Amino acid sequence: MGKHHKKLRNNLEELRKTASLTQQELSESAEVSRKSINAIENGVYIPSTVLALKIAATLGCSVEDLFQLP
Repeated sequence: MGKHHKKLRNNLEELRKTASLTQQELSESAEVSRKSINAIENGVYIPSTVLALKIAATLGCSVEDLFQLP
């Protein structure tokens, strides 16, 4: 599948790095495993609305900044 799932594009890795957070730090804030963050970044897993909102809040951005439909 690569970085972008065919039905969803994401900027999570870029925004996480801009915020100077590791996958582990972001996962702790969002209350999920580091593997979940990695799977989202790699387009393997599409997060729930609740998780997307938690990630956006941690990164100080909107869900739309993180994820877009192609």
